[in-house]
Amino acid sequence: MVNIPNFKEKIINELDGLNWEQQKKMLDYVLSIKLSQIKGTKGNELLMFSGAINKEDLGAMISAIAEGCEKVDDNGW
Repeated sequence: MVNIPNFKEKIINELDGLNWEQQKKMLDYVLSIKLSQIKGTKGNELLMFSGAINKEDLGAMISAIAEGCEKVDDNGW
């Protein structure tokens, strides 16, 4: 495992070698990573919903998806 303070120091040292525009791009990149962090619910927390939809309703949903989503509109883009 990487020593965190040493890791941060290495990043800062590398940033010092970049020009202003490159540093701006790097900052934008870091901010975009922070914004895009995956947020969600762990699978084991969703287990309580297992079986909540009966088989007949699931079949109807599958049919509706197949009928409505598997068509190609040749005139569409």
